[in-house]
Amino acid sequence: MNIGPNPNHDPLNLSRRSFIKTTGLTVGAIGAGGIIPSLAAEKAKPTSDTLVKNLYDSLNEQQRKSICFDYDNKLRLEVDNNWNITKTRVKDFTKDQQAMIKDIFMGLHSEEYAQKVYNQVASDSGKRGFDGGSSIAIFGKPGTGKFEFVLTGRHCTRRCDGDSMKGAAFGGPIFYGHAAGSFREGPKHEGNAYWYQAMKANEVYQMLDGKQREVALLNKSRGEHGLKTVELTGKKEGLAGIRAADLTHDQKNHLRKVLADVLAPFRKADVQEAMKHVEAGGIDNLHLSFYKGEDIGNDEVWDVWQIEGPNMVSYFRGKPHVHAWLHIREPEKAK
Repeated sequence: MNIGPNPNHDPLNLSRRSFIKTTGLTVGAIGAGGIIPSLAAEKAKPTSDTLVKNLYDSLNEQQRKSICFDYDNKLRLEVDNNWNITKTRVKDFTKDQQAMIKDIFMGLHSEEYAQKVYNQVASDSGKRGFDGGSSIAIFGKPGTGKFEFVLTGRHCTRRCDGDSMKGAAFGGPIFYGHAAGSFREGPKHEGNAYWYQAMKANEVYQMLDGKQREVALLNKSRGEHGLKTVELTGKKEGLAGIRAADLTHDQKNHLRKVLADVLAPFRKADVQEAMKHVEAGGIDNLHLSFYKGEDIGNDEVWDVWQIEGPNMVSYFRGKPHVHAWLHIREPEKAK
């Protein structure tokens, strides 16, 4: 039975009823002033990772058949710019399950960006909205070892694995994007949730001298080819663009700020893991490139750019609208 979204649900906070059902916690401690919120209950507020187990436990047999797979199923690590991992949409679940799915999604993002990202996914899904445009899958059995929750739709691939997939930031490659207002955005990308990242990257380009720009400015980018778009090479040299080791101290610091902006929409734990892996691979081994053959409006504000290192790819394709691919892993150990 399909049940529509709860109009009273606040995606940033569990409703009182949903909170009680999903955590089994109560509030209230008797003190001199009467009933006060329990600090223990506040500390035990569920994370996206624990909510995945709650969701899994709530599924009936038919639901499990439609969205649950073995952990090693190759579908788990697929990524693309517009796809549904299963035929089952969020709207096909009960109201309480819908609330948990939304809270899992919101919890994977920083407080600053969670609502913006939710609005982007809902907007890009058109009349279907977040609930009608998004689908989910669960791999493995949460609470018993390795597992992964994956939510997909137009301009969205997000993962939650409880850090059970060691060495992979975000549980594997992810995708985010936005078509703000129209399929073909103008050169200023008005209203785009992620264009700020390109503006920060272009600030690095403006800091480059003539010879550096010759190395960093190329013609055509790698293009989009599903999972192959974010395939890692392991190379420390010879990648597209200018190597960070060849940047000045100030330029390199600004590149770090670009990395911070790329990661800003996501929750703190995932950002920390991602940066740990990037640092382990060596900031000096990152390469930054811009693509003059894909410039909207010929304004030399480069709409398409990327950062690539031996163990990371951040590919930002801003033409005709924003598609952003991100894959970060711990570096392979030297053989």
